[in-house]
Amino acid sequence: MRKIIFLLLIFLAFAKGNAQILDPAKWTTKIEKKSENTYVLTFNAVIEKDWHMYSQFTPDGGPLALEVIFKNQRGNFNLVGKAKESKTTTAFNDVFGVNETYFHDKAQIQQQVTITNPKLTTIEVDLNYQVCKEACINLEKKFTFVIPSPSKTAVDASKNAAAVIDTVKSDSTVVKTEVEKATVIPAKVSIPDANPVSKRGLWSIFFIAFFSGFAALLTPCVFPMIPMTVSFFTKQSKSRAKGIKNALIYGVSIILIYVVLGFLVTWIFGAGALNALSTNVWFNVIFFLLLIVFAFSFLGAFEIMLPQSWANKVDSQADRGGIVGILFMALALAIVSFSCTGPIVGTLLVEAASKGGIAPIIGMFGFSLALALPFMLFAMFPGWLHSLPKSGGWLNTVKVVLGFLELALAFKFLSNADLVLQLHLLEREVFLAIWIAIFGVLAFYLFGKITLPHDSPLPHISVGRLSFGLVVLMFTIYLIPGLWGAPLKLINAFPPPMEYSESPMGFGASEVTESAAVLPDGAKSGPHGLVVFDDYEKGLAYAKTVNKPIMLDFTGYACVNCRKMENNVWSDARVLSQLKNEVVLISLYVDDKRELPKEEQSVSKTTGAEITTTGDKWTDFMISKYKTNTQPLYVLTDLQGKSLNEDKPTISYVGVEEYASWLKTGISKFKK
Repeated sequence: MRKIIFLLLIFLAFAKGNAQILDPAKWTTKIEKKSENTYVLTFNAVIEKDWHMYSQFTPDGGPLALEVIFKNQRGNFNLVGKAKESKTTTAFNDVFGVNETYFHDKAQIQQQVTITNPKLTTIEVDLNYQVCKEACINLEKKFTFVIPSPSKTAVDASKNAAAVIDTVKSDSTVVKTEVEKATVIPAKVSIPDANPVSKRGLWSIFFIAFFSGFAALLTPCVFPMIPMTVSFFTKQSKSRAKGIKNALIYGVSIILIYVVLGFLVTWIFGAGALNALSTNVWFNVIFFLLLIVFAFSFLGAFEIMLPQSWANKVDSQADRGGIVGILFMALALAIVSFSCTGPIVGTLLVEAASKGGIAPIIGMFGFSLALALPFMLFAMFPGWLHSLPKSGGWLNTVKVVLGFLELALAFKFLSNADLVLQLHLLEREVFLAIWIAIFGVLAFYLFGKITLPHDSPLPHISVGRLSFGLVVLMFTIYLIPGLWGAPLKLINAFPPPMEYSESPMGFGASEVTESAAVLPDGAKSGPHGLVVFDDYEKGLAYAKTVNKPIMLDFTGYACVNCRKMENNVWSDARVLSQLKNEVVLISLYVDDKRELPKEEQSVSKTTGAEITTTGDKWTDFMISKYKTNTQPLYVLTDLQGKSLNEDKPTISYVGVEEYASWLKTGISKFKK
């Protein structure tokens, strides 16, 4: 009995020592024959609670996107389109400044392939992906699909499905696990298009579109149409009830026209493809040029008009009467007002398309609802028409303001393209300078200091215009400190991130100047002006010369929680002081894809994986030394590499109090 208990304790101790090697996603696979030479490969994952895995459609500049890599594709098979995904969630990540797309609870990836080599027997696939909760893990799984023999039935094929060698790899370093079975299931599994946006994202699109519809109402192309159209219905109808009914039909027709437009955009391009396009360089450049054209149209350089023949044909149909005639009247409004509504609708479609899913439909519904409501309400309560302000120069002012907003938004799309290419042509300071110029000129326009082609004479400015001008001027002044490193939290979703700037730590910051002047060999300036090494050996050598403990920071370029710790915890005065003065900071990036020199490449003694990149090297170091594969991971060691905090050798995603206390305890022990 004692022996059994002793063996059980040893087993539990061993299990505890290895429990930190995390694998929150459990995969199963299957292969299905669709036609003579076409097969569907399906990957199903069950994701542990509170963890999420990033989609292949997560844009560049954010967390690591999922990659589906076909190892033996060349000369053997062709891919039919891009791998499809099951339901995902899209939400804005304020750390990286991008809309990240991810799975939670479960995920399914499907890829259709066409076999071109009749002798092919297996398809080799690697999945590279990142999963995060309080820590992030970069993983790789390898799968082997055995192609069923053409002469066998689906049942026979399922009996002979190949074993899939499933290995877990943390940033290219493999940790061996059990073998999983691939099964062949005859029934076709359908999954929705990739990347429907989250409910919160759809509500945001709806409200933005709704207020944009109200803005369109206040343009010179639409506003004068309200009393004219409502008067037509009330006078031409035999009774007030009939007039109200016709106005309601007219409003519903407006909504129907724009919703159909949103549906066509979604249907033609595909819900998932729209989101993928949002990160495409050329499409961002095209959107930038498109919005520039819209902006100059609103500013009065020219008018975007649909062919007059369209308006004439539609107008002739409006005389038919009945529901069909009212529908054509609504269509006539859309065509006639296109020079004002077109740029707004185009901008909304571009923005909604970048969200993917049914966002274009939701956007057009919100826009058209705002556009249609006044026609319906004034028909029900015609007495309200007398309270409407008269048409005048103020309508053109609204149009010009929208032009400036279009111009500012255009540079967001150009910034996206620049970030993806990492050209550093539109860094944070340049972007903010452009916005300061745009909104500064808008403020001067609202104060009457600048006039544009279609403006009416302005003997004085109204209180409303003055008030709005002051708001714009305050916003412009608010932007100016951003040129010197202010975070500008009100607009953090728009400009490039702080690190994508000429002065990542802030222009003229004394801490940066001092650290830059005394940087030791192998070090660089890091967050908050900290001196950081990204090579362990160089950092250790420096620590020995200054006789300070080492703070190992296992991190990743695409690690969200690593950035949160740096921004929220390291920035605290108590923590920052210790990191600057009491330790030597070594940040080891486990997703560093720089290839190691041939003589430094090897096979891990711990995991048996190939170590070919710098990230592989640090990942293997983390797993072999600290038995974990999570980031962020912080370790405080002495000059012999021994952990100084015996009770808590490593620490991860924690708050300021715990982090500061952990640092203080380890540093105190080193000084004894």
